[in-house]
Amino acid sequence: MMTEINDFLAEKGIYMLTVILFFLGMFGMATCGNYMKKLMCMNIMQIAVIFFFLCLGQKSGGTIPVTIAGLLNSDDYINPLPHALMLTAIVVSLGTTGLGLALLMRVKDKYGSIEEEVVIKKGDKEK
Repeated sequence: MMTEINDFLAEKGIYMLTVILFFLGMFGMATCGNYMKKLMCMNIMQIAVIFFFLCLGQKSGGTIPVTIAGLLNSDDYINPLPHALMLTAIVVSLGTTGLGLALLMRVKDKYGSIEEEVVIKKGDKEK
């Protein structure tokens, strides 16, 4: 039983870590009352997705997709597409983080706090 668990973790452990990281971010988004903490948890979720796709693009015994003498078969190279797509995802992640920080500054200016309960109470009073 223990060897089966060790074999599973050796083969799929990195995917389990990314799932744990993703759900840790989701848990933080659901339970934190501070909007800055929610933004940080959203970033953790984004990093977990990026990390998952980068791990998915790896191959045992594969090398970078650059022509190397003696390696003529495509099975000898890793797929560069997930890595290129994740560069785009990193840029989008930075954009959403910047926008989120700008919105948090506006919320802080308007309501005086970035705590969810305070913002909701002050928002209800304005109606």
